[in-house]
Amino acid sequence: MASPSSEDAFQHCQGLSLNDLESGASLRSRSASLSSTGSSGRLQLRHRVAQLMACVEDISSDDEIHEEVSRTLDEAFLIWGKKLKDKWQEFRLHLVTWNVGTASPPPDVTSLLQLNSMGPTTDMYVIGLQEVNSKITNFLSDLAFDDPWSIFFMTVLSPLGYIKLSSVRMQGLLLLIFVKHVHLPFIRDIHTHYTRTGLYGYWGNKGGVSVRMSLFGHTICFMNCHLPAHMENTEQRLDDFEKILEMQFEGEDIPSPLDHELLFWFGDLNFRIADYGIHFVRESINNKRFSLLWEKDQLNMAKKQEAFLKEFKEGPLQFKPTYKFDLDSEVYDTSEKKRKPAWTDRILWKEKNLGEVASKEGEFPEEENPISVTLNNYVSHMSYGISDHKPVTGTFKLEMKPLASDPLVMLNPEGEWSAEHDVLIRYSAAPELPSSAWDWIGLFQVTFRHVKDYVTYAWVEDDEISSSRNSKQVYMSASEIPKTGGEFLLCYYSNNLQSIVGISEPFQIQPSQTPIEKDVPEEESSWLQKPDNPESDGDSENRKGI
Repeated sequence: MASPSSEDAFQHCQGLSLNDLESGASLRSRSASLSSTGSSGRLQLRHRVAQLMACVEDISSDDEIHEEVSRTLDEAFLIWGKKLKDKWQEFRLHLVTWNVGTASPPPDVTSLLQLNSMGPTTDMYVIGLQEVNSKITNFLSDLAFDDPWSIFFMTVLSPLGYIKLSSVRMQGLLLLIFVKHVHLPFIRDIHTHYTRTGLYGYWGNKGGVSVRMSLFGHTICFMNCHLPAHMENTEQRLDDFEKILEMQFEGEDIPSPLDHELLFWFGDLNFRIADYGIHFVRESINNKRFSLLWEKDQLNMAKKQEAFLKEFKEGPLQFKPTYKFDLDSEVYDTSEKKRKPAWTDRILWKEKNLGEVASKEGEFPEEENPISVTLNNYVSHMSYGISDHKPVTGTFKLEMKPLASDPLVMLNPEGEWSAEHDVLIRYSAAPELPSSAWDWIGLFQVTFRHVKDYVTYAWVEDDEISSSRNSKQVYMSASEIPKTGGEFLLCYYSNNLQSIVGISEPFQIQPSQTPIEKDVPEEESSWLQKPDNPESDGDSENRKGI
């Protein structure tokens, strides 16, 4: 049997209504019709796609018709892609890396954190510091209390609605993560880790500190590293980073750093500019001809040669090398050593290509990854002179298909709250919440700094007073409610997920009508007897057996 001509094949495909497809309005109408019929509509759509594929085989020799079909499909994909993107979550991330050279915090970080920016609000701050003062007296004090840098950033950011989500410290390395309250229920499975690489892995003056999490259902890992110094130690830097990448977070089913959907690598990576002399380097910098130096940047060269680095991305180095400066100046090193300038302070990221993974496993890959990264800004901040390094920041836009769009817990205060009477909290939990006897609900001021910065709390099991199929009630004693009143939040903390999984809307607590005693005897104020941390409650031994 003779094969049909291109014209005949095209007529055979008229059921696809090509002219209609070329009209955006008609396409939208057809799409609405298909969605209204549910699964039968999807079956019809699949049938039409199969018809189209058969037609493409028949008309593949006719370039004119082939181009016409391609244009029509392009329009269809654009419309379909826009509909999908409209449902995606945009998330703004501002990342800081700074070797602070054992200095104390500066008086102001407005420009560093872009607090006066007219652009979209930042959703998360990730702050990686190196060489935080770790002399023995300072370090022991910081183990018992928050270190000065953590306190400083909490003081700046908590009045703006940010909470310290997580932190990890290893001697001079410190990683802090702050996030807007509204996102707390969608950030889960938070884990931290540190890896020593100094003195063959026995000393933490060099190495990496990491935080990983699930953000709207997507796995993200942040690594703040301080790698070995000096021009000749390139191989040691690469070996140390490879060792850091091999670390494993504690817990079940937690991916390795490279297996996260998104991995950020930053810090004082200490890579230098090879081969060129100091005069050529400084002259290139003075003339803002930075591109002349890029090909001799050790990290750029390593990315071309080392397989484990090839998928890491970085923005263009369109700013002056950030090391080494005289203190409180923008003048490169004038000491006897006269260190050659270098881009030691860097921010890189790696996206896991889920489409390639699916293809290798024989599955049909998605049109695009369910998370994408756009670097909006990559700059240094020359005005900060407390150390011989200049801080570097990267501002990113993450676009995510939300895989976790509903909080695991919904909660709210019941009735009017005041210290005149006991108060009630009603909450409902999703079936998938891994509840625990250690779960608790905290009362926080709206400007709270971190998860332990509560006014008081209630155990969800011990302080429960009623339970139904849809919700439960927990009480707090009047003696534990602040008599001065004010604006507060309720947060549900999941011990198994190590995170806040539900947060209420802000609400008012009415000031007490009873005169407030300045010196309340300890035995008359039960809330004063609350431990500083729910985990240190006196019932902890009993709970361990539950």
